[in-house]
This record gives sequence, structure tokens and C-alpha cells, in this order.
Amino acid sequence: MSGFAYELSIWLIPVLLAITLHEAAHAWAAWKLGDDTAYRAGRVTFNPVPHIDPIGTILLPATIYLAGAPFVVGYAKPVPVAFHRLRRPRLGTILVAGAGPAANIALAVASLMVHAHAPQLPPAVAGWVEETAFRSVLINIILVIFNMLPIPPLDGGRILMALLPRRFIPRMFDPLLEALERHGILLLLAFLFVLPWLLSQVGIIFNPVHPLIWQPTKWILTGLLGVV
Repeated sequence: MSGFAYELSIWLIPVLLAITLHEAAHAWAAWKLGDDTAYRAGRVTFNPVPHIDPIGTILLPATIYLAGAPFVVGYAKPVPVAFHRLRRPRLGTILVAGAGPAANIALAVASLMVHAHAPQLPPAVAGWVEETAFRSVLINIILVIFNMLPIPPLDGGRILMALLPRRFIPRMFDPLLEALERHGILLLLAFLFVLPWLLSQVGIIFNPVHPLIWQPTKWILTGLLGVV
């Protein structure tokens, strides 16, 4: 396997698996809680194809990787959920939103176990499995932290909106929330990656990724690796 193909495999497989499981968990939770919109759209599946977004799943991670970042992040097609159809919509929204990060936590733990036992495999595959499993742990931790930022349409934002009593969200904010639901992910990515690059062109150092995502990821990763 060439060096490029090797590097691609140890990143691509964990990214696709993490994003697919995340979205499938959202779809499955919504289906079980009363809304079959995602189920009818074919999103309750471990097949990555229905979940792939050309920009978020392919172009964005590739761009971040080629830019030399220490990690990659991406997103899939949003799972269609009619939250008003959920049984007990407020609680249902929290459970559906939390299902994706919960799936990533489970996958991170499973990958950590694989990483710990990889040296026991035949030497021909042990190194590849160990590196791929390590990146799976890393990517899933990053996805949990990223998705739990309290900004719609991220999972943390949906959970926050469901927890806050309606009186704390004036109706004058409804257009803003609707705009965030439609474009929030792009605005957040622009804030995290595009704005720092633009500012760097005029000599201003601004790196929100480090305190918001990378530093918490390193803390959690160090703690997990210290357990096994």
C-alpha cells in the first residue's frame, strides 16, 4: 500500500464510520420516539452512502487534512426529524439530539479497546489496526465535543433549546434561531477555520479551535489512554 493510500485509509474509515453511526443513531432514536421521517428516508442504516454530504463528509475533511491540521472533522446530511411528531417533543428532542454523541462515545470506547489489543494481532496488520483505531478514538471525541457546542443546529444547541423554558427565548429571536438551523453549521465552520485564516493574512492570530475543540480533546484522549 502506498504512503498516500495508507494515510487515506487510516483517516477515511474512522471518519465514515463515526459520521455514519452518529447520523444513524439520530434517525433510529427519532423512529423509536414517534417520528418515522428519517426511517422512511432510509437513514436508519449503517450504509454510509445515504448519510454522505459531498462537502461535509468528503471535501471538508480532505481540505483540513491537506492543510496539515492535527485532526479532521466533518459532517453528514442532516437527518430529517419532525420534532413536533415525537412523543413528548421536548424530552424527545433531547434524546434524539443526544443519540448521535452517545453513539460516538460508544464507538470511541470500542475503538480504544481495539487500539489496546492491536499489538496482539499479526505484525502485518497490527500497525494499521492500531493507527486506525487511534484515529477513530480521536475523531469520535472531536465529534462529541464539536456537536455538543450549544449552537443550533448542533446537538448541543438543540438540547439547550429543549431545556430552556419558552419564556427564556423571546419570539423576536425565532427568525435568528431559524436562520441558525439552516445555516448555523456553515457559520460555525467559517468562524472556526475561515476567519482565523483570513485574520492570519493580516498578522492577527486567532485560533478558536484550540480552546473550544482541540484542548478538551487532548484532555479526554490523554485520560482515556491512561486508563487502558
